[in-house]
Formats: sequence, C-alpha cells, structure tokens
Amino acid sequence: MSTASKQAPRDEAAATARRGRAARALRTPGGLSLRLDVRALTVVVVLLAAALTAGVLLIGTGEFPINTRDVVRTLLGDGNPGQELVVIDLRLPRVLVALLVGASLGLGGALFQALSRNPLGSPDILGLSQGATAGALVVIVLVAGDARQVTLGALAGGLATGLAIYLLAWKRGVHGYRLVLVGIGMSAIMTAVNGYLLTKADMVDAARAVVWMTGSLSGRDWEQVWPLLALCAVLVPLVLGNGRALRMMEMGDDVSYALGVRVERVRLLLMLAAVLLTAAATAAAGPVSFVALTAPQLARRLTRSPGPNLLPSLCMGATLLVTADWTSQRVFGADQLAVGVVTGVLGGVYLLWLLVTERRAGRI
Repeated sequence: MSTASKQAPRDEAAATARRGRAARALRTPGGLSLRLDVRALTVVVVLLAAALTAGVLLIGTGEFPINTRDVVRTLLGDGNPGQELVVIDLRLPRVLVALLVGASLGLGGALFQALSRNPLGSPDILGLSQGATAGALVVIVLVAGDARQVTLGALAGGLATGLAIYLLAWKRGVHGYRLVLVGIGMSAIMTAVNGYLLTKADMVDAARAVVWMTGSLSGRDWEQVWPLLALCAVLVPLVLGNGRALRMMEMGDDVSYALGVRVERVRLLLMLAAVLLTAAATAAAGPVSFVALTAPQLARRLTRSPGPNLLPSLCMGATLLVTADWTSQRVFGADQLAVGVVTGVLGGVYLLWLLVTERRAGRI
C-alpha cells in the first residue's frame, strides 16, 4: 500500500476525532439527548453579536447622526422625543427589514443548496428572484400599483416561479441536477420577461422599476417589518425542525428512505419554505443579489461543519446585509447607493476569489 493511501484514512480519522472533540452531547433528565457543535454555536453567537452591533451603528448613521450610547438608550426607552422619532419611527424599521431580509435569504439559500446538492443552487441562479421581480414589474408597469400591491405582486411572482420550477423538474421525484438546470432556464425566461416589461413602461414607471430591481432598503417602514417578521416566526422553526431530515437527505434518497425519512414530503415542504422566504425577502427589499448564494458558503467555511448549516447561514445572511447597508451609508452617504449594488460587488469578488482558490487546489 502506498504512503498516500495509508495517510488518507489517518487524515480522515483525525478529522473525525476533531469533530468529535468539537461536539458535545447534552442530556436532559427526561432522557432527551442533543448533540451540540461547539464551534458552530460559537459562530452563531459571534455573527449575532456582529449583526446587532452593525444594526446599532446603522441606526446612528445618517443625515442626523446619533452616537451609539444615545441609540442604545433610546432603544431601551430612555431617549428624548427627537431621538425617539429618528430611532424608533424612521431608522429602526429599516434595520429590522435588513436583518429579516438577510436572514431569509441566507436560510433560503442554504435550503436550496442543500436540496440541490449544488453550491450554485441559490435563488439568484434558480430564477426565483427574477420571478419575484417579474411579479413586481407587472404591478408597477401594467397596474401602476402602490407599494403594498408591488409587495403582493413580488410574492405572487416568486411563488408562481417556484411552483413552475418544481413541476418542470419533477420526474419520479425532484433531483438536484435537474432542479438546477430547470432553474437556470427559468431564470433566463424571467430575465427576458423583465426586460420586455421595462421596454413597455413609461419613463416614470421605468425609473421606479429600476430602483426597485436594484435592491434597496430606502424608505422601509413598519409595514414591511410585520409581515416579514410573522412569516419568519412561522417558517424558521419549521425549517430548523426538519434540519435532521435534511442532513440525512444529503446522503441520498435511498439512504434517507431506509432511515425513515419521507423524502419527497420533506423536500416539498422545505422547497416551499425556501420559496416563501425568498419571495418575501424580495418583496420587502427588492432582488438583493448574492446574499443567498454567499451566506451559506461563508457559514460553512466558518463552522467547518458538514451539512446544511441552517442557523449559521441565517445569521450570516443577516450580518452581511445589515453590514452592507451600513457600509453603503458610511461611504456614499444616506440613500446614495442601494444596498443591492454593494452586495453585488462583494458577492462578485467572493465568487472570483472562490474560483481562484478552487483552481489552485486543483478541484476545477
């Protein structure tokens, strides 16, 4: 046996041992046991702290700057009337929308990548964001609807696109390779539809549509917060509760069936949850690019843990979006640059770095 072949099992055993040392088993008096990944939990805590810190800094940033101490004091109910107006009524909803949209995109991206078993299986690539954009453009261009109608149109467009992708990819089940191919085709179709709708719009509606298509948090208020918060309150526990089944499904459908997982039922449920999360996020802030694609990959690199990494991806998405919005306002001024432009640049740089790294490693 060669030295390399002898070394491979040793490396694998060492990696398994490290994962075992990093994990802890917790047992309750009732007999319930829980496997706890210490590194993943640490990453989640650090990301949550970073997201909250960036949110506080973002609240204090703008044409009327407020220092961090006053922001915290106002959030705790001890600010003066002027600070309460700026912090609570004007800026806090924007920060909450950023956190919720980023969390929704991060979790939705992790679900699609796990279900398709492909790191490119994100809403940006599969056409869901383009479908939600098409629904919003129909309302803007053909109906001249208000902000609430645009939100409903984006939600309906995302759901319709997700249903079409699922039905077209179905053949005795939905498999990752076919899902990605159908999604890429649907993305091209929806992009063409969006271009056609823009050519039919007048100047005012076209300008409004382009601003929305960029992905922006400007002008967000409590009307966008409550529906998104309610949806996340329902879907996030549902998704996390099916995390164990999703981890088993990554080993293949046959193994999952043997372990008692209802594969198609779980896949349909999680795909529906991912579509709803993505469509709702797009409806609230427009098609913010690359967050759903990069957040799960960054979370996986930080946790160094196999599996979908659902909770770390959720926290990473929230951190990415609120940090990108804070960076945009600090560098370019309030509402001078849409957050979707910043995430697009950061995501593009990350993809180029990833391709160079993978090529140097000989994997592509």
